[in-house]
Amino acid sequence: MGPEFGAEFLYMSGSITPLPVMLEEEQERQAKTTPESPKTIVVRYGYQKLIAELPYRGTDRPGCGSRLVIRTKRGIELAEMLTSTCPNSGCGKSVTRQQMMSYIENSGGKDYPFSTKDTVLHIASVEDINEQARIDANKPRATQLCKQLIGELDLSMRLVDIEFLLGGDQVIFHYTAEKWVDFRELVRKLAAEMQTRIEMHQVNAREEARLVADYEKCGQYCCCKQFLKVLKPVSMRLAKVQKATLDPHKISGRCGRLMCCLRYEDQTYSDLKKRLPQRKSFVETEDGVGQVLDTQILTQLVQVKIGMAAPATYPMENIRVLSTDEAKQWAKEQREQEKSWQERGSHRKRSEVSSDGKPAGAPPDTPKPDPKPGMDTPTSSDTPAPEGQASPSKQRRRRKRRRKRRPDDGAGPGRTESSPDQKP
Repeated sequence: MGPEFGAEFLYMSGSITPLPVMLEEEQERQAKTTPESPKTIVVRYGYQKLIAELPYRGTDRPGCGSRLVIRTKRGIELAEMLTSTCPNSGCGKSVTRQQMMSYIENSGGKDYPFSTKDTVLHIASVEDINEQARIDANKPRATQLCKQLIGELDLSMRLVDIEFLLGGDQVIFHYTAEKWVDFRELVRKLAAEMQTRIEMHQVNAREEARLVADYEKCGQYCCCKQFLKVLKPVSMRLAKVQKATLDPHKISGRCGRLMCCLRYEDQTYSDLKKRLPQRKSFVETEDGVGQVLDTQILTQLVQVKIGMAAPATYPMENIRVLSTDEAKQWAKEQREQEKSWQERGSHRKRSEVSSDGKPAGAPPDTPKPDPKPGMDTPTSSDTPAPEGQASPSKQRRRRKRRRKRRPDDGAGPGRTESSPDQKP
């Protein structure tokens, strides 16, 4: 390589400039390696697992499950990050705003415990987590003190749980009560003893289970404690539609109310039930027209009674439900057929009976012999006796009983007693 070529190479290499396309690709690569911090963060906080979407102005990018320090209307407390909301849902752990609002609408809408008015202060440090653990260590003493004061003041309430906020600025007492309770004196004594702000929060039976319950009969965590945010009442109709047992002990949860999972499959059961015919309706099967006795929702089977045969089960796909007019026409034909059968049977019976009222082929009656002169005509025991007088058969039985009751040495009927001196 000569010197002229080397100089020319250096000159050409120095004159090369990157194209605009190459600059855009480099900027995109840097954006992927250093993603921007999220604008809003979805967090879960409190013992009742409340949900909030809070603005985030920090430079650090927290990951899902990170502990954050937030400010709510209750005070400063710790929260857990669930996800981040991005305009285009760029990362695998983020969701779009439309997806979040759709989830909230399907989970209860306005009843969903969702807030956007709070703020995220910063990512929780080790000192913040240790401070919260130190404050929570006072829970057993506070629980014993509160129960003792409730007993002294004779209040009709029951303590469920105690929640300490970060820094100890406020203590929340969750309790249950069947009616209104005047706890003003209790709050004064607790505030004087604990030297902090006291808040009393009344919860119902389902919210109590959300606070203190653990596992259910299915072996999983209680739905209200794990993911269920809206605790709607459950009616007995749901259990009847699903043909579950109506024993309250078997269909009740830890809260003593009907299990919330009965609502999960209610829509499916309702849709499947609409496909089945109603009881006592008429359907057409491969064996003829019959009446529906019972149905099975999940298996879509129909039990049908056809005529005098035993009930049979048919799949819903193999039967056709008769319309109202068809059912009336079929019932009319059945009544006419039964009427013709009855007339045919009565005609057959009349043909077997002779004109004198006796069955055909019966031997003629033999004349009864006349009674001999001088003999009384025998009276039948079935002949009714005159009014006020017993029948002859009853009179004979009475005479026999009187003979049995009399002693042997007594005078019988038609005899007279004789004196000892008189000879027979």
